[in-house]
Amino acid sequence: MAKQHSNVAYQVMWNRLISVVEEQAQALVRTAFSTSVREAGDLSAGVYDTHGKMLAQAVTGTPGHVNAMADAVAHFIRRIGRENIIEGDVYITNDPWEGTGHLHDITMVTPSFHKGVLVGFFACTAHIVDIGGRGFGADAASVYEEGLYIPIMKFAAGGEVDETLVRIIRGNVREPDQLVGDIFALTTCNEIGHRRLVEMMEEFDLDDLDGIGGFILENSRRATLERINALPRKSASGEMTVDGFATPITLRVKVSIEDDRILSDFTGTTGVDKKGINCPLVYTKAYACYALKCAIAPEIPNNAASLAPFEITAPEDTIVNAVHPAPVALRHIVGHFVPDTVYDALDKILPDLVPAEGAGCLCNFQVSLRPRSDGPAPKGARRSEVLTFNSGGSGARPEHDGLNATAFPSGVMTMPVEATEHVGPVIIWRKELREDSGGAGKQRGGLGQFMEVGAQEGYEFDIQAMFDRVDHPARGRRGGASGAPTTIAQDDGSTMNGKGKQFVPHGRKVMMAFPGGAGYGDPSQRDPALVKRDLARGYISAETAAKDYGLSPEDIAAVQAAISKGENLA
Repeated sequence: MAKQHSNVAYQVMWNRLISVVEEQAQALVRTAFSTSVREAGDLSAGVYDTHGKMLAQAVTGTPGHVNAMADAVAHFIRRIGRENIIEGDVYITNDPWEGTGHLHDITMVTPSFHKGVLVGFFACTAHIVDIGGRGFGADAASVYEEGLYIPIMKFAAGGEVDETLVRIIRGNVREPDQLVGDIFALTTCNEIGHRRLVEMMEEFDLDDLDGIGGFILENSRRATLERINALPRKSASGEMTVDGFATPITLRVKVSIEDDRILSDFTGTTGVDKKGINCPLVYTKAYACYALKCAIAPEIPNNAASLAPFEITAPEDTIVNAVHPAPVALRHIVGHFVPDTVYDALDKILPDLVPAEGAGCLCNFQVSLRPRSDGPAPKGARRSEVLTFNSGGSGARPEHDGLNATAFPSGVMTMPVEATEHVGPVIIWRKELREDSGGAGKQRGGLGQFMEVGAQEGYEFDIQAMFDRVDHPARGRRGGASGAPTTIAQDDGSTMNGKGKQFVPHGRKVMMAFPGGAGYGDPSQRDPALVKRDLARGYISAETAAKDYGLSPEDIAAVQAAISKGENLA
């Protein structure tokens, strides 16, 4: 029988659990091989009760991983079978529909035993650079082309690693040492969580997590419902159109605030695409829940109960509910636009709450480098895969400017140039904020950035472009202007596509400009002091200061004179 503790004690334990899973996540950051994990934080970590309900998640991580992984452990329990769960086990999958949305995410689940009794589970997910197949990109026509599929299975049984599985994995990917290293890092991550949990249970004299789990879930449920039930009972529809692969796609949602729940229905959204930008429902659900939770109950910790009142539905075979065997490698491109679609509807119910549209999806690209084919290559030259995560600008908020080169909604960090160049013979020639890319408004949109990428002498490469907002830039709100669109071309002027694998010959560079966030409110209402500050910082040009914000020639000249004298106006 579960021991009873005071509410104060349970609150201390709750905070401790959050610390446990944060240490779990940081262990993954420290031990992972892939830069997407080490440098960008593209991961998640969490602890679950014996029924597979998430009790706590790490602060470090992405909503797409965490909120999708919230549903995953129940799949593991069902597939493995409770009778087959033993101490020392570690389970693995990259199933897009029972994991976190595409084959490039490895999810590991470890049962946690205390005094010989199962008390819960630890789970973690990380994006890995290569899983074989066509490589990370949108070019596949089915999930079968996108890489190695690992069903839910035992990676380790009773402490013994399945070496046959390891050999199969190594034989199917381009970077075997990196991937296997990441899998063992994920395993270690869960083990760290388990050790800290056992220490906590011994400190508080717990035999199981039933008491603290019930406290967490009940209080989270009640707090979330209080927030929802304080809102007006209204419905509104929202939509947005983005580039897609070959043709534009439209996302549509109806958001309905009802008693004890908020329903988001994506009926009317474009159907499944022929290329790999489709999104499984689990990932759509993750970002729709995240958007609503940010707006309505941001300070309530994420767990099964705080997510449950946000119900997400979408017809099968729409691009936000793609079913097997649809290609889903770049499911993040569609998934990252889900929050802005939800906010387009929510803004009609709760005005002056949500931001303007931002860049949305990450501005990722992967470079596959190889010795040049049109001339002599360096001695010892080898193939290499380099993935880099980058961000455009976020949308302006009702009371604040958008954030420059900051990923919303994914929350991952931009990879440093030094870390990227360390992985392979790639050169980042330019990486800087993009002047005038943030949409004008009373609150200005966040700036995108410029990047130029090439290869070291003797190498050529394919670039997998994963961009959007080329033809559909972020839209402003309440009179704010749109952000700047994405552009991509080679340095000889040859235009390139926003998505897909494209060859770049030896000696050529790829020139990219990532999109800016949109503005919020009438630009004529912006504080002139902020306009002068933006001009001094190089966020806007003199032309934009005059045309969009009405700054006088005298004020512009004064700012420019101060800059030339070295005065700090920023």
